[in-house]
Amino acid sequence: MALRLGDTAPNFTADTTEGKIDLYEYLGDGWGVLFSHPADYTPVCTTELGAVAKLKDEFAKRNTKVLALSVDGVENHRGWISDINETQGTTVNFPIIGDEDRKVSDLYDMIHPNSSENFTVRSVFIIGNDKKIKLIISYPASTGRNFDELLRVIDSLQLTANYSVATPANWKQGEDVVVSPSIQTEDIPAKFPKGHKVIKPYLRMTPQPDL
Repeated sequence: MALRLGDTAPNFTADTTEGKIDLYEYLGDGWGVLFSHPADYTPVCTTELGAVAKLKDEFAKRNTKVLALSVDGVENHRGWISDINETQGTTVNFPIIGDEDRKVSDLYDMIHPNSSENFTVRSVFIIGNDKKIKLIISYPASTGRNFDELLRVIDSLQLTANYSVATPANWKQGEDVVVSPSIQTEDIPAKFPKGHKVIKPYLRMTPQPDL
């Protein structure tokens, strides 16, 4: 059965390029991004893994660890990492799971038979510090992911987990947010003392509360 938002992320142990890991132990009390690749030595994946390596500090600021997966083996990954480092001008600095037996791919429903019987699609799972799945996106093999967007989503998820707000379309860190409908308008000043604007009774904006 496919995983859905709010489900507990299934735990697993797997061999990776940084040794055997247990997902829950690896994440600790932080957040995680688990993302899959169709296969090693593929062009789009090479650019993606390089992009993520360059963003490690940005993920770390958000108490978030990344973990990649491909259905090839760990030794194959090691050779591929050399290519990634060379062509992308970086150093891969996070584990890549070897999933030759498809154990993790099947657990997370990463193989979509109508796309490919053998290879994972470009799946992304954001896992919260409560081990619940907060976001699921599946990209086709031909389309590289936008990892700046994933950082933006993590910012939104972490903000809205702690405050009674939501983030509007195209929101970025530092911009105004939407006051939750559960908050009565007369109660907004006490809860959000930076001010607010009533655009419609159901649409109230306030400055980002954690800045």
